[in-house]
This record gives sequence, C-alpha cells and structure tokens, in this order.
Amino acid sequence: MSVWSKHQILEKNSFVLLIGILIVVAIGGLVEIAPLFYLKSTIEKTEGVRPYTPLELVGRNIYIREGCYLCHSQMIRPMRDELERYGHFSLAAESMYDHPFQWGSKRTGPDLARVGGKYSDDWHVEHLIDPRSVVPVSIMPGYPFLAETKLSTRGMGDHLKTNVLVGVPYTEEQIASASRDVLGQAMPDTDASDEFMERYPTAMVRDFDGNPKEVTEMDALVAYLQMLGTMVDFSIYDDKANLR
Repeated sequence: MSVWSKHQILEKNSFVLLIGILIVVAIGGLVEIAPLFYLKSTIEKTEGVRPYTPLELVGRNIYIREGCYLCHSQMIRPMRDELERYGHFSLAAESMYDHPFQWGSKRTGPDLARVGGKYSDDWHVEHLIDPRSVVPVSIMPGYPFLAETKLSTRGMGDHLKTNVLVGVPYTEEQIASASRDVLGQAMPDTDASDEFMERYPTAMVRDFDGNPKEVTEMDALVAYLQMLGTMVDFSIYDDKANLR
C-alpha cells in the first residue's frame, strides 16, 4: 500500500480525520501546558520585582480596557535588533505578578516593556491626549477623556484580594489601605502619601497628570507606564543591557 493510499483513510473519512486532529491537538497542548506545572522552577529570582501598587494596578486595568495591548507588546526578544532598540530582553520574573500577562505579539506601536522613565510625565500626558502633537506620524487614537475622568477607588481592596488568590503577595495592611494608597501615590503632599511610602518604599510618588486637584485615570495610566521596565537593574546581568 502506497503512502497516498494510507493517507486516503484520513482524507476520505471525516470521522477518522477528526479523531486524528484531536489526538494531534491534545499532544501539542500537553507539550505547551505541562511545563506550566513547574512554573516556580522556571522563574528566576530577580531582585527588585514587586507587586503593582494599587494606582499602577488600576492603570494597568485602564491599559487593558482601552485595548492598548492590541497594538503594543511588552516582551523584548533576545535578538540584536530588539536589544538595540528596546534594551535588555524580557525576564520571566518581570511578569510574575501579571494576571493576565501583556507580552503580546503585534506591534503597530513600539514595545513598551522598557518605556518607564524614557519620557517625562508631561510627554505621556500630551501623547495620550493628542498623539500627533508629539509624534506627528502616529496613528494612535487620542484618549483626552482620561485626564477628565476622576479615578474611582471602589472595590480596590477586593481587587487586591483577588490577586492574592493567584499568588500576588499583598499583605493584609496593603489590602485594607488599597483605596487610600491609590490617592497617596498621586498626591505627594498628603498624609496618605507618607503612609503609602511605608507600604511601597520603592514606588514613585508624584502628581503624574499635572492636575493636583484630583486623581484621574490619566494619573493611573501614566503611573503604570512609568513603572514598566524600571524594577530590575539590568546592568548586573550582562553587557547586552548597554545596547539601549
């Protein structure tokens, strides 16, 4: 019997073909899923990585809500062109508190894994309000309403509790103070800010959107963007970090 004759069994019998497809998909799925059971052993311990602050977490939610992940990835591959443009390749530990992670694959816009600190807060605010005011060739839509929308802190503690269920190590104190910490990070001249720094000593504290009168969704999104790629000191890894 020729190879073609053997293949006809699949080509001419839809039920057999279906069974074959299910078997192949099952094997492929196991190959991809099985390593996840050993996830703790595949994430290297990286100094500096911490859970998101409540304000950054809300900013990340806004990032997802507005579909930013559809045009921006957050995963730098270990290839020279990527390293020269974006910096050190992404580490698994950088996404250990992401649920879901924002690696992505489509880059209508640039990768954002190392965007933190690359531009000023004012630049981000202008860019989000009117992208073409700072990047004339940008095709990104504007989000001026973010600067006009007061940030809601409702349910912030429950949000942190949910993250604890999937392994994010928030303390009971951080959960109880979540709503207050949202305001404390964006309002540096308040008692809430001092308390926030005790709970998140390495986080940035400032008025991110330039409007000290209230905390807006713009504050949250800019806080999130300015944090990306800033937690790890990549110079301790290798000289690839110097290709930025």
